[in-house]
Amino acid sequence: MPLAGESDWIDGESRPAFRQTGLKERRQNMEMLMIGKALLDARERSNMTQEELAHNVGVPLQDIKKWEKGKSLPDIENLMLIAEVTNTPYQCLLMPDEYALSARNLQFRDRFFSEENMFTRVKTFALSEDLLQTYRALQFMRDQHMGQFRKKGKHSHELVQYINHPLLMTCQAHALGIRDDALLAALLLHDVVEDTDVSISDLPFSEEVRELVGLVTFFVPAGMTKMEAKEAYYASIKNNGKACVIKILDRCNNVSTMASSFKTKRMLEYINETERFVLPLADTLKYNYPEYSDIAFLIKYQIISVIETIKNLVVL
Repeated sequence: MPLAGESDWIDGESRPAFRQTGLKERRQNMEMLMIGKALLDARERSNMTQEELAHNVGVPLQDIKKWEKGKSLPDIENLMLIAEVTNTPYQCLLMPDEYALSARNLQFRDRFFSEENMFTRVKTFALSEDLLQTYRALQFMRDQHMGQFRKKGKHSHELVQYINHPLLMTCQAHALGIRDDALLAALLLHDVVEDTDVSISDLPFSEEVRELVGLVTFFVPAGMTKMEAKEAYYASIKNNGKACVIKILDRCNNVSTMASSFKTKRMLEYINETERFVLPLADTLKYNYPEYSDIAFLIKYQIISVIETIKNLVVL
């Protein structure tokens, strides 16, 4: 006669193993269904048909149908491709339940600081500290970038004026202790030549300001590839400490906001360029321009912390 509870056992551990296996399969099936639903939602938010998604990812249409129904799962490479083409964080596809729970109450910032407040801040310190070129550059920059806006982010609800970028860089430089009039003016003007119809010779500022703006303005000379032009561009910047400060501040701001507007591939390309060309500029400041070594340390830390965070989020 079997002991109490013995009927629940078959050959010792067979029954518990069976129950554990069944539970595991049910969990896997549930995860596949949830991921399939997340894939379907991402595709529909992007206004894509199954055929279009299959073409963009480079897989058979039948694969998309199976994935969305939860009958099979894409591999990580295809999952990241789907995330990229649908402009969806891949964590939202890989862990839809956890992502939805954690992201439900997130609020995204279209801007870090108000353009008007920063404009007033720069105007105030320029006047009080007798930074005449900075004061004139402030208005000149605003006039030239009038009607230009930053690229909208994935979760943006409003347009951000382009001047937010040079204003933020200038406020940061001043907060870091920079009081050099030519450097601050060049920070405000650093994109004027590259992004408007103004030429270097049109800038009504000192020769040093024009030189700095010229050094940080990128273009591809005739007969050069884009990579050759970049190598020459960064080599020229290295020879001027103030130009190095402008460029690392510029890149610090750009890497800090790229996650909101860059696709995964573009972010990784930007990170590679930053590590190859921009971080060495901080080392150049440290060893060749000691007056800027503390600034270089702080900006380098900020750049590295941002790009390492992004690497961990987008690369498995």
